[in-house]
Amino acid sequence: MTEHLQPHIDLALRHARSGMTVTPIQRLEIGVGQAISGTAPCLYRSMICFILQGSKDVVIHDTLLRYDSAQYLVSALDLPLSGQIHDADGGRPYVAVSLVLDPAVLAEIASTMPPVRDADAPGIGIAINPMTPPLRDTLLRLLALLDTPADIPVLAPMAERELLYRLLQGPQGRLLRHIAQPEGALGRIRRAVEWIRDNQNGRLRIEALCDASGMSRASLHRHFVALTGLSPIQYQKQLRLQEARQLLLSGDRTASDVAFAVGYESASQFSREYLRQFGAPPVRDIRQLRQTISSPAAA
Repeated sequence: MTEHLQPHIDLALRHARSGMTVTPIQRLEIGVGQAISGTAPCLYRSMICFILQGSKDVVIHDTLLRYDSAQYLVSALDLPLSGQIHDADGGRPYVAVSLVLDPAVLAEIASTMPPVRDADAPGIGIAINPMTPPLRDTLLRLLALLDTPADIPVLAPMAERELLYRLLQGPQGRLLRHIAQPEGALGRIRRAVEWIRDNQNGRLRIEALCDASGMSRASLHRHFVALTGLSPIQYQKQLRLQEARQLLLSGDRTASDVAFAVGYESASQFSREYLRQFGAPPVRDIRQLRQTISSPAAA
């Protein structure tokens, strides 16, 4: 599969730097990185991810998903996960392209296709499926527009629509159609997730979450756990801890200051949950992270 993706890799590396690059094509991003030891928490947005080089492990709800250039990943909503990237053979860097999903565009395309009767519950909100030649070719046309930026406003939406059309025809068409249905279970949980993200540093109020999603307490909890692998409170905790780690890494604030900034009422509780999540207390974890980032081997 890698030889078929060499033109994609060349384009991606020509237009991206190490880390995550937001491209001039709306919703399209390129990630370039080196292998990491052990899994690290990360937030997957509602997106399609195509690995061009290397591979990645993703853990959700104690389930390990492993994918590489032979597959693509669909994430139906924002999911806090643990992930680990792996280099390709010969130490070549991990390279991936992600397309953030727009429910309105999906709905418009799905409305032009023959109607399909889907079950109400889409199951877990993340899935991996085999890459196909039509998807690979369409992705190449989309990436090639980075070489001709004047063509992007007209041709990029056309290439994106074709890519989404191919995906809607594939094994995860059902999951993508649920994203396009705002009043289905997935659409309602997406609204609940959005509410939690907008209010992640405040007290989680289940009544407000039910109002935002339009679901009863029992239905909200059942569908939330089924789609994310977490309860709403666990989901909020994951977001807080990830934000705390970023704040500690980017500044000189104390662990106690950060704990209160992200919504914890007890610094000791924050330290316990941080240790459980990241495997080390805040100060030691950040020191190790900074050493890794500054190491020549990580460059």
